[in-house]
Amino acid sequence: MNNEELNELIEESIALELNAAALYKIFSQAVPADADFWWQLHLEERSHATLIRAARDSFFKNGQFPRDLVAESIEELKASNQKLRENITHFISTPPTRESAALAALALEIEIGEQHYTRFMQKEAENSIETVFQKLNRDDVEHERRIRERFENIFSEA
Repeated sequence: MNNEELNELIEESIALELNAAALYKIFSQAVPADADFWWQLHLEERSHATLIRAARDSFFKNGQFPRDLVAESIEELKASNQKLRENITHFISTPPTRESAALAALALEIEIGEQHYTRFMQKEAENSIETVFQKLNRDDVEHERRIRERFENIFSEA
């Protein structure tokens, strides 16, 4: 993979995290019963974007960007971002219910980019750069599990 392709993956990954953050912010405003939960996920997604951006800014030019930090498929990342933008537009015009927010969030966290980020954070670091990024973000993972636990009653009925 050349630098141009890697940079495109990085940019789409940052966009994915920021789009996820925007969606969770909508949920935090629309679903008062779960506002704190959604706000926390919003902050964590923004943090993920910041960490990927910092890795790019610090390590890309010298060829040390932790390649495993981003997904391999630009097409899948673009499709995920498009789906997220559609969800954002939909939930702005039609505020989510508690159930629709939970289902949309679970679908998001199963997407390729989000799953890839979680796997990176849980794998054994292969170098000091990966170790630093994992330590910086150690508490902001497992969104899928946390969503499933929080909304267990919704998913058992679906």
